[in-house]
Amino acid sequence: MSDIRTVTGEDETRSKAAPSPSLWLTVLSLIAFVLLIALGVWQIERRAWKLALIDRVEQRVHAPVQPIPSPAAWPAVSAASDEYRHVSVSGRFLHESETLVQAVTEEGPGYWVLTPLQRDDGTLVLINRGFVPPERRDASTRRDGNPQGQVAITGLLRMTEPRGGFLRTNVPQHNRWYSRDVAAIAAARGLHEVAPFFVDADAGSQIAGGPIGGLTVIRFPNNHLIYALTWFALAFMLAGRLFVTFGGGLFRRKRFVHDKAGGSDAVARRTGSDAGTIVEPT
Repeated sequence: MSDIRTVTGEDETRSKAAPSPSLWLTVLSLIAFVLLIALGVWQIERRAWKLALIDRVEQRVHAPVQPIPSPAAWPAVSAASDEYRHVSVSGRFLHESETLVQAVTEEGPGYWVLTPLQRDDGTLVLINRGFVPPERRDASTRRDGNPQGQVAITGLLRMTEPRGGFLRTNVPQHNRWYSRDVAAIAAARGLHEVAPFFVDADAGSQIAGGPIGGLTVIRFPNNHLIYALTWFALAFMLAGRLFVTFGGGLFRRKRFVHDKAGGSDAVARRTGSDAGTIVEPT
């Protein structure tokens, strides 16, 4: 006894057609793959730049002390060529014009004390003398630490910090400072001929009873290798998905053609152009 079922031409055509992804999805996938590879390469380049920056800064910090740039050289001072240089400067502090800038350090929250230092030629350099806690923000609480005569300061040259701190804008009219913006501080205090940078005083320049110096944090996050590996991994995962989609479809098409040419598991006989019968023995 045989089991007979009818197969239409539409069913046979559907069985022969291999599934394929839509064109727009394929194009988007290829674009995403190229973009992910580009992002990975960019992070590798950023890592090389960051390593060079760290090496350059380390050399400057540990180099012998040198005088700060002369006023004639101030317009050419830049972060790329000068920041974190180990420098020295001498002069007399103008304590009446000091500025407190909010800070969070290893000593806790408090303030940086920025005081103008007047040099013999009359020019001024802002000196970040160091950190004081909130209870010592008033200058009267640290009179013993405010020298009146000539002093010599050594430290690190730092670039101005305009536009305020993170999500906080300096408010000079209310004497609220969140970043060490040299130009804004000079304007608020009526200072002239001020260097476009400031100096972070080191621990050796600290005066008993004065701010705590030597707290400059030199840290450059360097996670670029992790970012690069992440982008490359996503790119290869996408490439694998594309291979499975296209390679799998191609394999199924080849297998279908092979089975049609040489398969003998079933006996089929078509009648007419759009319908046929398959007789399976029982």
